[in-house]
Amino acid sequence: MNRERFPGLADAGWARLDGPAGTQMVDSAIEAMDAWMRSGRGANHGGVFAAAHQTDELLESARASAGSLLGAPPGEIVFGSSFTTLTMAFAGAVGRALQPGDEVVVTRLDHDANVRPWVIHTERNGGTIRFAEPEPETLELPASAIEAVLSEKTRWVAVTHASNAVGTVPDLRGIVDAAHAAGARVYIDAVHAAPHRQIDVAALGCDALACSAYKWFGPHIGVLWARGELLAELQPDKLLPSPDTVPDRWENGTPAFESLAGVAAAADYTRTMDWDAVRAHEQHLLAGALEGLDALPKVTIHGRARDRTSTLMFTVDGLTSEEAAAKLAEHRVAVWHGNYYAHELEGLLGLAPHGAVRAGFVHYNDERDLERLLDAVESL
Repeated sequence: MNRERFPGLADAGWARLDGPAGTQMVDSAIEAMDAWMRSGRGANHGGVFAAAHQTDELLESARASAGSLLGAPPGEIVFGSSFTTLTMAFAGAVGRALQPGDEVVVTRLDHDANVRPWVIHTERNGGTIRFAEPEPETLELPASAIEAVLSEKTRWVAVTHASNAVGTVPDLRGIVDAAHAAGARVYIDAVHAAPHRQIDVAALGCDALACSAYKWFGPHIGVLWARGELLAELQPDKLLPSPDTVPDRWENGTPAFESLAGVAAAADYTRTMDWDAVRAHEQHLLAGALEGLDALPKVTIHGRARDRTSTLMFTVDGLTSEEAAAKLAEHRVAVWHGNYYAHELEGLLGLAPHGAVRAGFVHYNDERDLERLLDAVESL
């Protein structure tokens, strides 16, 4: 599907199944970045001359496109260098508003970027971290897993939209409802979900959500949405002369404007995808991979969630994940190894220190990639 839109796939000799670590850039994003840098319009924003006005317009266009992708108002969109940077800043602002004894819930299914910032800033400010556990066999995360650690002291719940390791999609609507019923707010990591599922913050009902454009076919830029009243109420670290208006007060330093041109184009592409067709295509490839790998006696698949993205994690008897990934690379199959920062999940599954192999399909992958993966793993 749309494979021709991705110049990075021109080398057909490789099966690029490393999408969970970063997708290929769509042609329109590459062209938008190139056009901006060649245009002579490059200037900082906030000036009174023509090029500065054009940069202002670019920034607002990027907010509008990213907002449309997430179903959010442009004035509630914040850009940063990465999801990790934005989450560290947001958790820091939340931490300063906590009282001793307040609690924050995180999960062992999440990427550490949606765990450690909360641990650091909650404990630093006298609060307590509570961990929600996924189901041991399936690695599903039902609302009941969050409810088990909620209390009248819970102020925030941080949860993934989809596991970057095993693809599990939690019961987000149930989790949000349970958190709100307990008087807590919800922060969602949508980094891994964004290329696979349509994101709608209103439908999710969450209070804040962040993702990374390089996971949905754009450049390396983090995108944060939070309710306007939260962006105004919380106190982020900022320079004294920088604006105190929302969302500018959350953006430290000068943005990478050429990357914002790419973000706008990538968001426009991703927003207009046929999501039903994307999901059907990806799930078809995932089903084939699960069936094929299950048939290999020395392969163990980790995670059996019913609702999941097209991402799978497995180990091969007798090989570390790095050794297995290196052998797959000899067959020109690109996969990831280790724990991919799913630190808590690696420990929960007893996979430390070597982790597991991760392969993922996005909509530009096809049957040839699936066949290459199965043939290469069988050769191990």
